[in-house]
Amino acid sequence: MWRSCVPLRLDAPLHPLMTYELYYWPGIQGRGEFVRLALEEAGARYIDVAVLPKAKGGGVSAILKVLEARGIPRPPFAPPILKAGRQFVAQTPNILLFLGGRLKLAPTDEAGRLWTHQLQLTLLDLYLEIFHTHHPLGDGHAYEEQKSAAKRRTKDFLAVRLPKFLGYFERVLKLNRARGPWMVGARLTYVDLSMAQVIAGLRYAFPSASGKALRNRRRLRALHDVVFDRPRIAHYVSSDRRLAFNNEDLFRHYPELDR
Repeated sequence: MWRSCVPLRLDAPLHPLMTYELYYWPGIQGRGEFVRLALEEAGARYIDVAVLPKAKGGGVSAILKVLEARGIPRPPFAPPILKAGRQFVAQTPNILLFLGGRLKLAPTDEAGRLWTHQLQLTLLDLYLEIFHTHHPLGDGHAYEEQKSAAKRRTKDFLAVRLPKFLGYFERVLKLNRARGPWMVGARLTYVDLSMAQVIAGLRYAFPSASGKALRNRRRLRALHDVVFDRPRIAHYVSSDRRLAFNNEDLFRHYPELDR
């Protein structure tokens, strides 16, 4: 087993017997960040494989090795991929569904688990639409090759789709009768972490437009703030393990689109 490249967080990990391995592309937060936030909040031990030196079995070659392996009976299609013992789990919502109960970041009842998973799937729909604002013709073309289409797509996204999604999630928060700022029940779940991450990404990509869109969504603003104020998350964000948003990622800031 590789030695973890992640230093211990504020106190001893809550899950000392399991060291997870996360496979995701280096240099970007991407979909892997939703998994990192769950692992960090839980104080779980994990290895971020992409940041390990190649000599220690890390880097992009380690990711490609898993993707091309013939000995995995249920092979993953693409990162993020989580290795737990001998088991490989892929797809962001699926990984979070897998981790939710193990890390105490999901309800214990079936209805609650399904509702949390449903919200995560809806949130990832929004995430994908955000990506398509700057790459409406696909990521096989550079942004500069599709600026005109990106402007048209973003105009519709900011006017129609973003208010629809944010209005829905604000209503979900309002309908949760449990005390606290959370989306599901009375305790933080992984979908709260993911929602806060999407809000942070929107504020990076569309600082002006997202400010207007969130102005009347006080519950979403409060959720973002309380998540990033949590001790483990704040410690992670201030560390060198948290990659900065950048224009190679899925959240990108192009001033001409922030209208």
